[in-house]
Parts: sequence; C-alpha cells; structure tokens
Amino acid sequence: MRKDCKFLKGKKILPPPIRKDNSLSDIIEKHMLAYNGGRIRAACHLLKEKMLGSNVTVGITLAGALTPAGLGASSLIPLIKAGFVDWIVTTGANMYHDMHFPLNMDLHQGSHLMDDAQLRRTGVVRIYDIVFDNKVLIRTDAILRDMLSGREFQREMGTAELFCKLGRLVYEKEKKAGLRDTSILSACYQNEVPVYTSSPGDSTIGMDIASMELLTDKFKLRINPSIDVNETTSIVYAAKSKGGKTGVIICGGGSPKNFILQTEPQIQEVLMIPELGHDYFLQITDARPDTGGLSGATPSEAVSWGKVDPSGIDDTVIVYSDSTIVLPLMTSYLLNNVKPRKLKRLYQKREENLETLKKAYFKHNTYIKGLKKILERNE
Repeated sequence: MRKDCKFLKGKKILPPPIRKDNSLSDIIEKHMLAYNGGRIRAACHLLKEKMLGSNVTVGITLAGALTPAGLGASSLIPLIKAGFVDWIVTTGANMYHDMHFPLNMDLHQGSHLMDDAQLRRTGVVRIYDIVFDNKVLIRTDAILRDMLSGREFQREMGTAELFCKLGRLVYEKEKKAGLRDTSILSACYQNEVPVYTSSPGDSTIGMDIASMELLTDKFKLRINPSIDVNETTSIVYAAKSKGGKTGVIICGGGSPKNFILQTEPQIQEVLMIPELGHDYFLQITDARPDTGGLSGATPSEAVSWGKVDPSGIDDTVIVYSDSTIVLPLMTSYLLNNVKPRKLKRLYQKREENLETLKKAYFKHNTYIKGLKKILERNE
C-alpha cells in the first residue's frame, strides 16, 4: 500500500454494521461516508467545527414549501432557540403558512397521487402530499388582515419590522391557545431574530396587503425593499467590521438565495467598501448549475461575484438533496454535538448596524459625498 501519497490520506472506508442502538449522530459520523451522505456529514462538520463559532453571524434562507411540511416546528425553531440562526431570508409563503400552526389550524399528511379535480370540488388544497381544508386559507387571511389593520402597521417599513410585529401578535395567539414552539414568526419575535423576504408581494401576505390598499386610503402600510437591502447588508458588514465572520445556510434556491448572497456584492461593488465575501457557505439543493438553477450560487461561481471569500472555498459544502431530509438530520446532529450559542438578537441592533454601514460608505467614497450634496441641493 502507498503510505506516502497525499491523495490517499482520507479515512479508510470500512464502516461497522449498523446496530439497532446506533444514534443518529453515530449514523452520520460512521456510516454516511460518501456521495450526498458524505456531503451531509461534511455539512454537519462545517457547522460544528467552524460555522457555529461564537464570532460567526449565521443567516439561513428558506425556499420551497418548508413550513407546511412541519420544518418550522421540527427543525428551525430548535435551531433558532439554540442560537444557531441569527437572521433569516425566506419566501413570504413560508411565513404565511407558518401562521396556520399557532392559529391551531390543521394540515394533514396526504398523497401526491390524490385526484386534484376531486380535491377542488371538496374544498381541499394540496401541496404535494400535504392537504388541508380551504377554510384554513380563508380564516388565516381574515386574521392576517385584521392584524394588518392595526395602528402600528400604518406606515412605511421593511419586512423585518413587518414580521416582528406579526410575530408579536402570533406569539400572543399561540400563548392564548396554550401552544408552544409552533411558529417561526413567534420564535423569531421572542429571540429577536430578524426575518426578511426578498419578494414581499409574492405571497398571500403580499396579496392581503394589496387588498387592504384597495379597501381604503387610510391603510398606510407600505413595504420598502430598499430598507431590507440596507439592513441585510449592514448585518454582514457590521459582523465583519468587528472582526467576526459570516456564514450562510441556503435551503433551496429562488430569490432568498440571491438576496442573502448579494449582501457582499452590495458592500464591495455598489458601496465600494473593501471586503472579501462570506466566510462559510452551505447549500441544500436539488438544482443544477448547467440549467441556470444554481447560476451564480455554486461556491466557485459565488467567488467570482465576491459573494464568497476565495480563501474560504474549502469551507463550502453543497448537499444535493431535499431540505426536508437534510434539515431534520442536521438539526438533530447539531443539538447533540454543539453547545447552544449566546443569542445575537440582531433585530434590536438594526439601527446600530446601519450606522456602521453608513459611516464606512461615506468614509470610502468621496464621490458619494459629492452626490449627496447634489441631491440635497436639488431638493
């Protein structure tokens, strides 16, 4: 055997037989050694050994119908409470469906082979193999519109503030119903984890907001996406400027994927502040780069955009799998192998982080100072 070859230094593949008393951590460590099993193991190791260090700010994205599948209660809330998730970018749909659970509305296991025409006739909605009464949507809409009509919503805001305010109301309903740990919105409100959605009009929450604008001109809620762009960018820059690191966990793809990654090009390209990119990158996906589904977001492509630090390319993992498989496995592994982290409570630090970003922006750009004067003069 060649003992001196650098390519043959990896652990020998000869796992012991799986026993009935093996823990999940044992299975991941000793038996998931190659292919996407090996990538799940690599993802767990990246999180345990580097990404969940106390000086790392971790953002996670959620795309696809993850909350209807129960991933909020099973995986994301435990990660949030353990301090493993500091901020979130998600589709609005995930936050809308998240609301069903604290409102005590039932979703059921079904089958992807059900007759959809018959389901429509009987008033049942299907999300692949998840089914629920159409009244769940109607009741959730009514409660959501009632929440949005409150005085505290009648002004311009970003989605983090919108979801924090909704989270407080959801938490109160959850508590009143005697429920606990059913809602990401509630958990994020309680732990001051900011939640952003990159496409606020692309969900039933956006549809309900639009319907309220049709109803009366006294409805003043306006979602300003620029607030979200600046706040998310400031989270990343503030962490880096204080000597910390940043990492991203990308569940699926879609708009949330780009939104969390664009924070670095925003710093480097648009604001022209010297920076290198995110330090750690972990993605769970079933897409392919050659069809455009992963365009700009494989670790190597992300390096070319400045999204990922070139020196950290070894600290990146892609698991080509389904989030409903990987997230529960990863959550169990982390809860059993990593100590909880102190909560960063980034929601309350939004103004502070924005101020840090603004100071750096003006410090590095004399052109911007002149442009600001021109804009002020034109007023």
